[in-house]
Amino acid sequence: MNINIQTVHFDADGKLIDYVENKITKLNHFNDRITNVDVYLKLDNLVHSIKDKIVEIKVNVPKHEFFVKHTCKSFEQSFDAAMEAVISQMKRKKEKLAA
Repeated sequence: MNINIQTVHFDADGKLIDYVENKITKLNHFNDRITNVDVYLKLDNLVHSIKDKIVEIKVNVPKHEFFVKHTCKSFEQSFDAAMEAVISQMKRKKEKLAA
């Protein structure tokens, strides 16, 4: 599984990158055929003083792609919510294939 983390409009510190990588590796529990994962960390509302943190996660498996986008006030919160959503999508797809 390849993990690609891209930051838009800022440079992420090592702790945030490590946090994301550690959580992403846990996706293998839900689908062992993941080919690659793209994570985009973005800042929104650059004009305003309050910047929302946007996290987009794209998970590629053979013949399917899962995509989630979530916005919150911190990257950790956004990432955790996006991870829950992508895990939910992966579980639903697995149940659908099993039925």
